[in-house]
This record gives sequence, structure tokens and C-alpha cells, in this order.
Amino acid sequence: MNVPPGVRITTMGPEHAAEVLTIYQLGIDEGNATFETTAPTWEHFDATRLPDHRHVALDDSGTVLGWVAAVPVSDRCVYAGVVEHSVYVYPDAHGRGIGAALLDALFRSTESAGIWTIQSGVFPENTPSLALHQRMGFRIIGTRERIGRHQGVWRDVVLIERRSHAPCLRA
Repeated sequence: MNVPPGVRITTMGPEHAAEVLTIYQLGIDEGNATFETTAPTWEHFDATRLPDHRHVALDDSGTVLGWVAAVPVSDRCVYAGVVEHSVYVYPDAHGRGIGAALLDALFRSTESAGIWTIQSGVFPENTPSLALHQRMGFRIIGTRERIGRHQGVWRDVVLIERRSHAPCLRA
């Protein structure tokens, strides 16, 4: 895994809650990250994200620079190997390879758990996120046009996915 100098990737825990939620809110406030309008409470965040697939990037002082987390796409057993992810990086840390390092950590944790597909929806205006995901092996499945309203405006969402590269998990 390529981790930028002065950065380490570790498991996300409650000690990271305030910084994780702050970074999430900053992404929400930017306007092209999610349909959400406010970050959830830590209790909700913690209860809905898969505990084995949550990672943070920390600088040398222990400050959270970014995070990645996954949720199941369905409770139906046929979809047990499919998750949806989110990745957020603190604005001042953009362009340093942190998003790629976090996605790489997610790939390792999901593949070791038998997860074969990671998917997400990205607003087409979020070109940095789309570029990062394509560099990291995600492919565009299609565009869901006018799928939801965000701040009074109908928004499209680009559906992306990455299939596992582990030979026994390829679907």
C-alpha cells in the first residue's frame, strides 16, 4: 500500500469521532459529496457502518486527515459480498494521496472478508472523486438521472463499482 509520508492508516474508532464527523460535514457543506445535509451523530454513524471496514488516515500528530467506511447494500444474503462506501478527505489534505491510501485499506479489509464488490454513487460534478475512483480501479456503471433532489435541485448520480481482484472472489 502506498501511504504518503507522515501519514498512517488505522482502524477508525470512537476516539476519531469528532474529527471524522467534522470532515464529513465539510464534505457535505462543499455541496457535491452527498445528498445528506448534516453529518449524523457518532452513535448513528457507528451503528450503520461495518466495523471491520472503517479506516482513518492520521498525520504524525494523530490528527485525522480523512476516512473511509462501508455499509451493506442489502440485508439479503445474495448481496452479502456487496458494500457501498464513502471516502472523505480534509480539504487542506486534498491531492496528497490520502484518498488512494484509504481506498487501498478498504480493498484489503473487504477482500479479506470475502466482499467482491464495492460500489458508490458520485455526483458528476465531483470530478476529483470520479478521477480518484477510476485511478483506483472503479468503473462507471451508468448515470442515474435526476435520482434525487439536493437543496431544491434535481441531481444525477454516477454509479461506480470495483470488483475484487482476488481470484477466488471475482464475480
